[in-house]
Amino acid sequence: MARFIAPLTTTRYSTLESVAGPLIIVSGVSEAAYDEVVEITMPDGTIRSGQVLEVSGDNAVVQIYEGTSGIDVDVTSVRFMGEVARINVSVELLGRVLDGTGKPIDGGQPIMPEERRDINGAPINPMRRDEPSDFIETGVSAIDGLNTLVRGQKLPIFTASGLPANELAALIVRQARVLSGEEFAIVFGAMGITNREASYFISSFEESGALDRVVFFRNLADDPTVERILTPRCALTVAEYLAFSCEMQVLVVLSDMTNYCEALREISTAREEVPGRRGYPGYLYTDLSTIYERAGRIKGSKGSITQLPIVSMPDDDITHPIPDLTGYITEGQIVLSRGLHRRGLFPPVDALPCLSRLMNSGIGPGKTREDHSALANQLYSAYAHGCELRRLVAIIGEEALSSSDRSFLRFASAFEDEFIAQGATGRTIEETLDLGWKLLTILPIEELKRVQNFIDKYYPKQDEAPEADAAADTSESKEQRAARHLGERAQSAARAEDKVVSPEAKTIINRGG
Repeated sequence: MARFIAPLTTTRYSTLESVAGPLIIVSGVSEAAYDEVVEITMPDGTIRSGQVLEVSGDNAVVQIYEGTSGIDVDVTSVRFMGEVARINVSVELLGRVLDGTGKPIDGGQPIMPEERRDINGAPINPMRRDEPSDFIETGVSAIDGLNTLVRGQKLPIFTASGLPANELAALIVRQARVLSGEEFAIVFGAMGITNREASYFISSFEESGALDRVVFFRNLADDPTVERILTPRCALTVAEYLAFSCEMQVLVVLSDMTNYCEALREISTAREEVPGRRGYPGYLYTDLSTIYERAGRIKGSKGSITQLPIVSMPDDDITHPIPDLTGYITEGQIVLSRGLHRRGLFPPVDALPCLSRLMNSGIGPGKTREDHSALANQLYSAYAHGCELRRLVAIIGEEALSSSDRSFLRFASAFEDEFIAQGATGRTIEETLDLGWKLLTILPIEELKRVQNFIDKYYPKQDEAPEADAAADTSESKEQRAARHLGERAQSAARAEDKVVSPEAKTIINRGG
């Protein structure tokens, strides 16, 4: 990579015009450049750093990383350094905790850099991009089995306030592994998190021993807003070095991208830019793409960068600009469910709206197992049908269903209680697939149309599968458990409608079923 050589002399300016939020405006500037690093000398002699956001004539707009509190426009001076923001990169960063700009804060030894890289990275030549492929095992059945994460993919997790996205992210960091045995590293960029959340992440990684292969960037909620803008770029610059210079497989977890976008909106407002949807800048899509598109694989390189960004949906709204634009750029989504979380299930992954567009590139013979695709389709179809029947039961009652439909109801409950709700225990891909086959024994075998070619090989034998009579004996407890969850829905629906379905309506519904 070409190195920018700073000029031998720099000019110091004492011509501050104004301060607006995290920004200052400097006048009378010559030869300033976009993204140029700036050094600010405070009235008490302390040094702060910043970056040029805009140059118009001889005026420059500078964002201050450490905030603008204490700045006196008459005394403060500014020096333009003649280079862009850079970060020291080295393999020694593995196992270290850094602040949002890449400075060690764990009290360890100083890092001897092997390179100093521009945090904006270098765009990957489209002709050199390689197709994402090969399976990454996260240990989470809802991801590995139904929405497989593939090397070089960007797969966001859509969450909401109060849902355990951070716990799921920590679980993935502890358990993620590459089945081929290649070197594997994780770069974790935490943006706008609380001290409690930061302590949870670090203690979780230390207890599991995962910290030795994690580079942890920590930006707290009370840290400067501008630093939050740098955190994902610094994290991805380190990931690019580990992946393409050290040929490691790298998983980048960014939490929470909503905090990043809020910081971007704050800076845009301070610059008095014309707002877009819900006050976010009109270039939000372009800005997010400069982060997400740094994932991928390069032809001729063994390394790869896989992204797992976490996006909080304000007001549980998946059409909000942040998750909406994220969905356009990335290759699928993992959606967390508030309903499953209220029932105490972890991880509360809502299987129906989830998607991994590159799943088929990372599964199959030689990667996971030959039956993976067909089994995932069958599980998804059966669960979707069971959820439809739950809504129908809330209207007509379970006694109106056929025995086949009742088996789909039992399957839906067992799928949530056993397959999705695995707790903090990891599962191998073989265990996930075997559990899927075990759950399919709840359904009549003639309903398993999507896995017909694999029934002889993978369908549990009679001594392994639940007996029909045993299933009937235990169905009462499963139905009671499902009824507890369905009862509240039925009661609320009845209160809302304040009426009883007529016999004619029941007849029509039964005929339609």
